[in-house]
Amino acid sequence: MAVSLITAAVAVSVFMPLSPSVPRRALRHTRAIEIQAFARDDGLWDIDAHISDVKTHDASLASGARRAGLPMHDLYLRLTIDRQLFVLDAEAVSDAVPYPGFCDTIGPAYKALIGLNLLKGFRFELKQRLSGILGCTHLTELAQVLPTAAIQAFAGDVIPTCDSAEAGAERPFEINQCYALRADGAAVALYYPRWVAKVAPG
Repeated sequence: MAVSLITAAVAVSVFMPLSPSVPRRALRHTRAIEIQAFARDDGLWDIDAHISDVKTHDASLASGARRAGLPMHDLYLRLTIDRQLFVLDAEAVSDAVPYPGFCDTIGPAYKALIGLNLLKGFRFELKQRLSGILGCTHLTELAQVLPTAAIQAFAGDVIPTCDSAEAGAERPFEINQCYALRADGAAVALYYPRWVAKVAPG
């Protein structure tokens, strides 16, 4: 029995692990980033982001020793956004920092993100408002990943993710946003045939 191209494409899983490591290595540091998106009862969304840095050995800091396993950084950032990806509120909290009493006072500065749109110059404005001495290096770094995280959260919920009548007349946002989904590529031809770009003959 013939198998359709779409079925075959979905059925195949490709695993590409990292190459084998050198024979001996020791874990010294772990940076973890977690982002969660919540749909609120009032129609808005909260994007909660967390970043932590933990060492496997005792570390000496100018502010004192930090025992192995205790976070050097334990930082949280929440953006409240609407369905058009405008930032309506922002909150930052620093639970563990290398310089207590100093690093952990910067939270209110992140209110500067209110009014920005995650898809329209967000990273540029973030840098202008909160880079260097204007903010916390790690919170600002964390904020940079929130536009794509919000898009993932909205996909299939707020933003249609299939080529159907329900998707409307506008081209899907994701086309031409990455290598796989370039408009003249095979993936767009397969999954979004309405929007595939025809390549002119050479």
